[in-house]
Amino acid sequence: MSPCHVLIAGGGMGGLCLAQGLRRRGISCAVYESAPGIVRSGYRLHMNAAGGGALRQCLPDHLYELYVQTSRAKPRRERLVLLDHLARELGTRPHIGPANDPERPHTAVDRRALRQIMSVGLDDVLHFGRTVTGFEDDGERVRLLFTDGSSATGDVLVAADGIRSAVRRQLLPHVATVDTGARGVASRAPLTDELVAALPAALFDGFAIATGPDGTTFAYGAYQPRRPVAEAAAELAPGADIDPVEPYLMVNFGLPRNGPLATEVPDLWRATPERLHAAMRTAVTGWHPALAELVEHVDPETLLRQSLRHLEPAEPWATGRVTLLGDAIHAMPPTFGAGANSALRDAAALANALQRAAQDDSDLLAEIAAYEADLRAEVFPVLRASADPRSTSSDFLPDDLPVAHR
Repeated sequence: MSPCHVLIAGGGMGGLCLAQGLRRRGISCAVYESAPGIVRSGYRLHMNAAGGGALRQCLPDHLYELYVQTSRAKPRRERLVLLDHLARELGTRPHIGPANDPERPHTAVDRRALRQIMSVGLDDVLHFGRTVTGFEDDGERVRLLFTDGSSATGDVLVAADGIRSAVRRQLLPHVATVDTGARGVASRAPLTDELVAALPAALFDGFAIATGPDGTTFAYGAYQPRRPVAEAAAELAPGADIDPVEPYLMVNFGLPRNGPLATEVPDLWRATPERLHAAMRTAVTGWHPALAELVEHVDPETLLRQSLRHLEPAEPWATGRVTLLGDAIHAMPPTFGAGANSALRDAAALANALQRAAQDDSDLLAEIAAYEADLRAEVFPVLRASADPRSTSSDFLPDDLPVAHR
């Protein structure tokens, strides 16, 4: 195998999956993450065949098994369910992407738990607290630059550093970031037997969105692992730093731009958790009693502020030794639950491309170019569709989605 060292900027979903995939293929790599550790950046993630299949390709067998055992089994309906504020069902829509693994479907995971699982065994290549500022590329080698003045050199650089990617800003400065103006708060409520019994059954399907008369939305997603996280981790990855996660219902509160609650939370980023929780209570006034009661069960300490932004699809670019994956090139709204799945898909596809270049002595840049063309063909239609305002309707399924995502 030809020697190749891959620099990965960003230790999120795509970056960690790529690192595991490269290690599995015998390719040297290093991951540089700006955060001090695996931080909490969200809660439940919907998983489909694109994400699950990528994890199967990239993770060692025991970590893939740990992922499956700590994922959620298939609910009664694996669909997006649209409700009104009185919990009346308005319609359903299939999730984007085919379902995975008919024998043991894994339909949802806890975001941080999955990142912790994917970081197992990477201690020697995963570097925290390293913020990227840019890169230098002489055509033969790439030098990654950090805020502390240090640098790292490799044969390929992969931007996996999210929507604010410093690498993308330098490589593709014309790609615009679009702020939709929508703001939100992610939270979670512990799932007790009493709460499960009191809530509408639709909240335990694949995903549910309830919309009030004033346009305020709440999105719900259950995380009920098929096996307790701590128990599965103790057996399959003993000694690994994986936090226990109890079952919960993710409750995401959407604040549209200039909506009636805008004055309740004039500065989302400075509002206290108590103020945000109070705004959630106000929003469900007059809603179905069970939906209103659910907000009371939300743990204020779990509130995470969010802004809905996305990237404009980039025009084809000249291929070089610097490439991109995940949110660094196709950050999208959460409309279809496809962001993380697409990032994982990218990671597996890029790992395969780099393996072909290393093993078959094929042209490295040609393999990267093929990966980038595939990314644009497979993921950009999902990005365009998720950013379309019509994507909130119950009957919207874009005609231009690739077969793999339909």
